Amino acid sequence: MEAIELGASIRTESGKGPARRLRQKEQIPAVFYGRGQDATLLAVNAADLMKIVKAKKKNIFIKLHIEGEKRKEHLSLLKELQVEPVSRRFTHADFYEIRMDHKLTLDIPLRFVGDPIGVLNGGELQHLKRDLKVTCLPGDLPDFIDLDVSGLDIGHSIKVQDIAVPEGVTVLDPGDVGVAMVAIVKVSVPQAAEAEGAAEPAEGAAEAKKEEA
Repeated sequence: MEAIELGASIRTESGKGPARRLRQKEQIPAVFYGRGQDATLLAVNAADLMKIVKAKKKNIFIKLHIEGEKRKEHLSLLKELQVEPVSRRFTHADFYEIRMDHKLTLDIPLRFVGDPIGVLNGGELQHLKRDLKVTCLPGDLPDFIDLDVSGLDIGHSIKVQDIAVPEGVTVLDPGDVGVAMVAIVKVSVPQAAEAEGAAEPAEGAAEAKKEEA
């Protein structure tokens, strides 16, 4: 399990005013909390957090180094990130403490691998589900789960129960839920016929004009 380091400092003030002053200093108000413990108010550097988010991973583990604490680091998960809708600047972050001996429940992205034989035969691959809800210990958590779709022919599908997951990982989604399928590409015949019909009068009118001339 890969974790990215991030420095943080404890803040003593809360509310809109102090939060605004923090953002003016390129800092973001944040909270750090865990199971059975009170939340700790933090401030983190906006640019440093941006670098982590740009990694584009769905579940980002972070080693928080809180300034002034005896404990060297806190393993955490970026649980929530609030963004200002217009400027797209971060406004608040929530970090949840992770314990290596406690299972997590998270959505893991599916990575579709291969070219379905049905697509080569004229079908269309449809993604019915793009992630799986799983539970496992943090050390067993995969970044993604590969799903080979190369054997899918037209009319065939893959369900949750067909997916092989790493050892130690338990899937919580119902087994009969569809994940991917190859469907027949539908052609709109009436629209094509209408287009041809609309072109015929125009051509006839052009010929009539030529005869009149």
